[in-house]
Amino acid sequence: MKTAFLFPGQGSQSIGMGTEFFGKFSKAKSIYDAADTALGSKISDVCFLGPDDVLKSTENAQPAILTTSIAILQEVLPFAKPDVVAGHSLGEYSALVAAGVLDFTDAVKIVRKRGEFMKAASGGTMAAILMLPRDKVNQLCKDASRVGLVAPANYNSPGQIVVSGTKEGVEEMCKLTKGAGGKAIPLAVSGPFHSTLMTSAQEKLAAELANVKFNNPATKIIANVTADYVKDGNTARELLVKQVVSSVLWEDTICRMLKDGVELFVEVGPGKVLSGLVRKIKKEARVYNIDNTETLEKFKQEASK
Repeated sequence: MKTAFLFPGQGSQSIGMGTEFFGKFSKAKSIYDAADTALGSKISDVCFLGPDDVLKSTENAQPAILTTSIAILQEVLPFAKPDVVAGHSLGEYSALVAAGVLDFTDAVKIVRKRGEFMKAASGGTMAAILMLPRDKVNQLCKDASRVGLVAPANYNSPGQIVVSGTKEGVEEMCKLTKGAGGKAIPLAVSGPFHSTLMTSAQEKLAAELANVKFNNPATKIIANVTADYVKDGNTARELLVKQVVSSVLWEDTICRMLKDGVELFVEVGPGKVLSGLVRKIKKEARVYNIDNTETLEKFKQEASK
């Protein structure tokens, strides 16, 4: 059965994530230990104990989610191997580790810096736009941009698109959405991610990534920016740089996987946001999320059938 592993992005974090894996499995524990060493601080404590405001801060949330996802991955791989991988925004770094493109210690150091760069570039906001088709959202973004910049940031699923931009632009977008019969939900985020307002973060990240080794994928990986397969390590690096200021084509990514014969989707990492999005894209899809030992056991039973 063709299987895809999916890796979550920012917003999936919760205090206590990964605690069971750290306590029960030596391979998972070694990932947390490696992250603590690489960062020179106890990101493991932030995962397990918080506090919430520290974990939510983007320079902590990003390495915390990556570390937890890769720790959980160690315990999934003995039972299932992916034919293709992808990650949502930050989760793309976890997917690149899973695909053998990035070394874990390089990845955890990079996403810490990515978080710092994105935090420094903040000066806007985001909102979820619901119940409107993609072309309508795209047009409303253009209309709202007369007031302030706003653009699609995440094409998550049919009827769920996140927009990003200046405070004024996003507020205008929310008004226009309601007028068009849709629903707008302002998001509590620390910046206008995946918009051109992140250009300063993009430039700093590009300089950092230039010094990191990127291998060619050992497992197929689909990129956020293109919803297409990443051909080689250099392309992976270029797409990570573009990703900071570009839309995440998540719905397109899942549709590409379905078109190419994926039958089983496994969300590896904290939460189950991506599992919900896959079901919105294809209601009858076979989806598992693995974020604790109970869901791991459930998946192991399925994988052994």
